Amino acid sequence: MNDLPPDLPRLRTLETWLAISLDRVRQQITDVERREQERQRGIDARPPVPDWVLERGLNRDSPPVAVHLGGCHMAGKRITAIDRDTALRALAEGIDACGHCRPDSELGFVDG
Repeated sequence: MNDLPPDLPRLRTLETWLAISLDRVRQQITDVERREQERQRGIDARPPVPDWVLERGLNRDSPPVAVHLGGCHMAGKRITAIDRDTALRALAEGIDACGHCRPDSELGFVDG
């Protein structure tokens, strides 16, 4: 069974429509590939996750709230990257350790 039209004008119309459709598909492929490359560049350009972070209070003058492991999702947005010694010092000064990621256990910090 032949599903194509038998006359030349309709065949030319179909050819034009298919060419336009193919161009649209190729453009969409190009756009998706570009977005994927941009997404990958963004992933590659991310700074490394710090080992420890200090969660700050609600304003500039409030004391720090907690010490977290660098990748802890409970840390919130008001955080500052700190090194191991600063994290230990903060715990020794009485700043809470996150109960979720337990940086005190990771640091080997024993209260007391």
